[in-house]
Amino acid sequence: MPGGRLSQQERQQIASGVADGLAYAEIARALGRPTSTVTREVMRNGGPTSYRADLAQRSTERRTHRRKPATPRGTQAPAQPHGRDPEAVAEYEETFTTLFMQQGLPKMTSRVLTCLFTTDSGSLTASELVQRLQVSPASVSKAIAALEGLGLIRRERDDRRRERYVVDDDVWYQSTIASAHGIAQVAATARQGVGVLGPGTPAAARLENIARFSDFISESMLRAAEQVRDVLYTKPEPAPGGTGTPDQDQA
Repeated sequence: MPGGRLSQQERQQIASGVADGLAYAEIARALGRPTSTVTREVMRNGGPTSYRADLAQRSTERRTHRRKPATPRGTQAPAQPHGRDPEAVAEYEETFTTLFMQQGLPKMTSRVLTCLFTTDSGSLTASELVQRLQVSPASVSKAIAALEGLGLIRRERDDRRRERYVVDDDVWYQSTIASAHGIAQVAATARQGVGVLGPGTPAAARLENIARFSDFISESMLRAAEQVRDVLYTKPEPAPGGTGTPDQDQA
């Protein structure tokens, strides 16, 4: 039923839909489930190329069995601000975490990043992360170090001198800039190899193609990031003689 755990039959339908190349939204509609449920189910169990209903069922049973003894007595899903549905939030966070994992981040690093992204303040202390994720301080510390190395978070001290970990509103801009610079380094290194291996040789030609491609991608990323940042972070000036929207001022 919607909202409950997926059954073996539903997993078989998902597997058939994936094999037939159906979109996750179409599979979800046939099951009467949210699209995020199907997406999460497939991505956490091998992805679209390796998903199998029987393996997914056994993996879920193992995860459920492991979680039961570790659940503290009397714990409940934390209350959500703004009237949010705790179960929907938890499901969304798992979907986001799975996406980060598919893109190469370790599981704990993905969980910490998702936690920071979905927190209204955009910042949490180590103890708050430990409490929210129910993991050890050492696990959080390792994940924080990895995220800092990627330039996705920064540290600051609050008024109580506690160290907080922060995701800025322009974190994706900063991450894109860092990626573009990394690609530019690939271009420079590849072009250096042209001289070492000898211009005109097959290996040098290959490296020159890599350098030219990387240069183009890096320059395009930097240009696009600056353009998008200007659009997203430039606030429109208020209409002369009024504080409302243009339509309101004309009314």
